[in-house]
Amino acid sequence: MSKATDIALSFFRVGILGYGGGPSSIPLVYKEVVEKYEWMDADEFADVLALANALPGPILTKLAGYIGYRVAGSLGLVFALLSSVMPTVLLVIILFLALQTFQQQQFIAGMTKAISPVIAVMIGTLAWQFAKRGAKGLGHLINTIALALSAIAILLFHLHPAILILLCLILALLPRKERSRNEASS
Repeated sequence: MSKATDIALSFFRVGILGYGGGPSSIPLVYKEVVEKYEWMDADEFADVLALANALPGPILTKLAGYIGYRVAGSLGLVFALLSSVMPTVLLVIILFLALQTFQQQQFIAGMTKAISPVIAVMIGTLAWQFAKRGAKGLGHLINTIALALSAIAILLFHLHPAILILLCLILALLPRKERSRNEASS
């Protein structure tokens, strides 16, 4: 199979199984891209995810577009985008038609309530995997402080998460002393 076909199948699986929006799709993309096909390692995926989160728009399409292009060029980009979006488009049409027909039924309300904990566990699992990677030495302390400050900023000061993401992106792009020292010693 060609890489473009693998991209299409991979993002089709993500698109068809990623019920609940972009955040619930991220662990599925990780599984396909890092663990199954090994198109990138976990650290590179974390960087791509951080950048995709900082940019406006749906997270899955940004990930699909970048990964598709990186792995299989322009054809991979098109295949990844179409494969990730089309299942959702078709399912939304089908689900809305079904919801209109059966919206008064008790089992429909139960189904929508039951899916929320599943999505929360998937996102929590991915967050835990990323936290473990950053838990080496000073990285653990920095991650813990950043998490605490983020929670305080959002919960107590009602800072919009987009502003917090923008601030973190700016901080991440600032030059670090370690980099300057390493470059000077080379």
